[in-house]
Amino acid sequence: MAIKTTLKYDKNNKYHRFLRVAFISVCSLIIFILVWWNISLLARTAAIPTPWKTWDAFVYLFTHGASPSFTMWDHIFISLRRFLAGFALALIVAVPFGLLLGFSKTVQEFCSPVIEILRPIAPIAWAPVFLFAIGAVWAPILVVFVGIMFPLLTNTMFGVKKIDPNVMDASRTLGASKLQSFYKVVMPSSTPYIMNGMRIGLGIGWMCIVAAEMYSPYSGGIGYFIAIQAQNGFWPNVFVGIAIIAILGLLTTGVADYAYRKITKRMGME
Repeated sequence: MAIKTTLKYDKNNKYHRFLRVAFISVCSLIIFILVWWNISLLARTAAIPTPWKTWDAFVYLFTHGASPSFTMWDHIFISLRRFLAGFALALIVAVPFGLLLGFSKTVQEFCSPVIEILRPIAPIAWAPVFLFAIGAVWAPILVVFVGIMFPLLTNTMFGVKKIDPNVMDASRTLGASKLQSFYKVVMPSSTPYIMNGMRIGLGIGWMCIVAAEMYSPYSGGIGYFIAIQAQNGFWPNVFVGIAIIAILGLLTTGVADYAYRKITKRMGME
């Protein structure tokens, strides 16, 4: 009986949970590849290469280089550098501004009309404006900044508004000034919501960087690589670029998800 109890599947066990998630993930990927392979065969068009042709192109590009000017690693580092710069800029602007908007009703009422006008505009719509106004170097960075800023800003504001008013009243009763309440109550309590805004923004940011780089001639980056390969009809190379963006997006959002879980667990939200 003791042996049976030991071997019994426990869904709450971390090791069993890991095995279950790993098994489901592998099955999902296998089904995805099979569906992709069947679509490529049924479509009978070079624009949808098979997974095997894409893999061959992936190996070739990383062993022989993407072009005389850029290797695949060059394209990846260029896109990653721009993405991180745009993300850092959004973090610097959106988080303090979002905290202030959520904390001060007057500031929120003053700024909300402008925010609501700008927020629905697709970030990529700014790409040609930034490109011709400030050049190909900063244009993709600012497009990423716009794409990440608004989700981060709105989630930060929401986090401040979700703070229990009784907690704020208690801090004032204990003699805390507005500035002390802001640093000791508002900022820590809003952190999980800020992290959630970062998770959402990171996914949007990768879409923005690819689209913005397609507008930037001779600038390098994965978006530029995809555009050039598509123009020349090298479709397996195009799918390699798409796969690289997917991998980079998974890595960055995975790190954000891990940080989000740790912070929310530490603050008792899970």
